[in-house]
Amino acid sequence: MNAFEPTRTLLNPKFEGYKLDPVSQDEIVARFPLQYKPTQATVSGKSPLSFQEVQSRITHNHLAICTEASRAMYVDSVYRVILIDIDPATISPSFRVLYELPTFLQSDETSYPHREYPSGAFVTPSSAVVSDGQGLLYALNFANDDHAEALGTFSLPSPGPPFRIHTVHILSSTAIFAILSSRYYGPIPYTGTESKGAVFDIWGVRIELTSSPLSGVQQLEVLWHRRGQDVPIYTAFIESLDASVLISGTTYQQVGEDLTSVYEPSAEELAPIPRADEKFDIDVPEPSKPPPYSWTQTSDSVTMAIPLPSNTPKSTIKVMFSPQSLTVHVDNEVCSSVPIPRYSTKKLWDMVSTSTSYWTWDREAEHSFGLLTLYLDKQHAGTKWTHVFAPTQGDMEVLETLDPSQLWHIREALEKYTAALRDGDDASGLGLGRGVPSLAEGELDMEVDETVGRKAYLSWVNEKGVAPLWCKNAEKIPYQLLSTPFTGSRDTDLSLVVKNNLDGTVHTLDSKNPNYPAWTHTSTFSALSFVLASKQDTRFTFHSSEGVFAFEGGIRDRGGNVYIYRVPTSKAKWAKQAILKVGDGYGGPLLGVGIIHIDGFIPVILCLAEGELILLKNP
Repeated sequence: MNAFEPTRTLLNPKFEGYKLDPVSQDEIVARFPLQYKPTQATVSGKSPLSFQEVQSRITHNHLAICTEASRAMYVDSVYRVILIDIDPATISPSFRVLYELPTFLQSDETSYPHREYPSGAFVTPSSAVVSDGQGLLYALNFANDDHAEALGTFSLPSPGPPFRIHTVHILSSTAIFAILSSRYYGPIPYTGTESKGAVFDIWGVRIELTSSPLSGVQQLEVLWHRRGQDVPIYTAFIESLDASVLISGTTYQQVGEDLTSVYEPSAEELAPIPRADEKFDIDVPEPSKPPPYSWTQTSDSVTMAIPLPSNTPKSTIKVMFSPQSLTVHVDNEVCSSVPIPRYSTKKLWDMVSTSTSYWTWDREAEHSFGLLTLYLDKQHAGTKWTHVFAPTQGDMEVLETLDPSQLWHIREALEKYTAALRDGDDASGLGLGRGVPSLAEGELDMEVDETVGRKAYLSWVNEKGVAPLWCKNAEKIPYQLLSTPFTGSRDTDLSLVVKNNLDGTVHTLDSKNPNYPAWTHTSTFSALSFVLASKQDTRFTFHSSEGVFAFEGGIRDRGGNVYIYRVPTSKAKWAKQAILKVGDGYGGPLLGVGIIHIDGFIPVILCLAEGELILLKNP
């Protein structure tokens, strides 16, 4: 399976930003107080939660959506399963208690595993499965009565840890498939290295449904069992592939495999043996290798500066321009401490005019490096290049130097770098220019922008519990995930929004060929990762055909907003953005979000807070 490769024709280098498109708060947002209130409080074990558990609980969606009817479900603070029905005529909710889960009392003298949040999923509009977060799963039927009937109670194999329900898929009229996650409390599953982080089990289970209640607690039939160092961000069962996809901050191996390679000690954990007169308490930074070139642009040209050893004869430099590619060869036999760039018909970002493009070589004898300067004349004046070359996997990203006067600092940077390699000096403060694309000039926080979204991996598991042949390499390639589909989405094809420089590219899973499924770049939210980087309280980010929705969790008593980024039209310089106030400061933090469709096509977004349900009607 291929990685998330962007299609150049779907990128828009001329995009300038989002313009506010005012929408009516009163017409779209409706609030309804809750009689049965959920909670994000965690009454759990005596040991502290791991970072992964805290992160997964912050982003846990407490709301389950039925895709076949206008209804939803959640579990309140006293373990009552609450059903929400949305009236299509008035678009208003009604609430009723479906089932009261038995509560488990903990003794102060005994150490118990951490409880999970209760979770659930609809099987049909009149049946569901619910986990109490304490190790039991209930199969509920509520077709003939206001209150549900428990047709069975299930647990994982001994010791039956608390677990969370992620995905449910119907296998037949009497059986369903579910993906569960739980924390692993057994011996550390690493050989030779002690693991410092928590470990999690991912289970694929089969649940047999019966028409009459089963007595006692039944053991779930485990179809496959994986283990890793994080809780899944998103899971789904792809019927056409007969396989499950697990999206997480880690890959998942089969239980029993050696997971040593997953854990890598940090620099702080490596303790060298001291020798006489050695001082290890002094930090000596590694010299940062400068990029192979620097570049800047105007509306009609691109200037590229490549540092070369100053003793390089001009006769050894060969530069060839073509409308779509560039060739730079330097046949230099002089020994150099840094590799000399070499480009062979390397594809450019856009087309150039060969007749007016040229190059110069300035040896600068007083420097150890001279400058090979290329002047590329744009064929399409006014087109802003985001890179010199078309993106290729493995290439070092070289950002534009916005201040042309700093373009030549690449030479001094390389000199300092080579000196640092020779003498071990600190190579900071290299003066490479600001290196920020012009869209973000004066606004971009590089540290924040690099961490927008979540680093994620794809893990695939087929019905035999192993990875399909077509995904072997894809599992090891990380990417930055910006958005997943709404809970309750009716889209038949799975799509993800991933970070691509400043943009968010939408990739849809094409599974028509089960032997070679592929992620296809279908659309682009220009500058999405840039605008999301400025959001400090984002709890959920989902997308639909209407756009990307970034929901704030709401802190203290100020409530939270949802930021809506509409799908830009092709090659447009501007796109629409809307902002709605979701939390009013009195309903508490946002705990869950989902989408339903009234009469099959009118979208209504449900936002579950601790004290109220907020409906966004056709936002």
